[in-house]
Amino acid sequence: MTVRGYEALNAEFRKLRDEERPAIIKAIAEAREHGDLSENAEYHAARERQGFIEGRIKEIEGIISRADVIDPKKMSGKTIRFGATVQIVDEDTDEEKTYQIVGETEADINAGRLNIKSPLARALIGKAEGDSVEVTTPGGQKSYEILSVGFV
Repeated sequence: MTVRGYEALNAEFRKLRDEERPAIIKAIAEAREHGDLSENAEYHAARERQGFIEGRIKEIEGIISRADVIDPKKMSGKTIRFGATVQIVDEDTDEEKTYQIVGETEADINAGRLNIKSPLARALIGKAEGDSVEVTTPGGQKSYEILSVGFV
């Protein structure tokens, strides 16, 4: 994962551990004070939320413990690899797009962060500026030309 993805996960982890977890424990204690737990909707909602928070904390801990953090700013070269920021143009529509190739946990296509396991990213890996790639997508076959490759 990139440094930005690692920092975002760490921030989420700290928020869950230091803010959300204590708040939900307090909410459960308050709900218990209202009496009969079998018909206490606040209690059940708080317990459900607690389960989600604890599960997400464990998930993030696992991801962070296995993370291989790569800083794209320290990389260079002309071929596309993990961390590269790539500008491509759809050869059929002339629509230009810019993506950074990132790990699964930080991927967000709307923000221009492309999952390394996606068909487009797999097609781009190893290519260079000026190359064309063919990609089979759920919408059919697409052709892209690589306009630029950078590491920012």
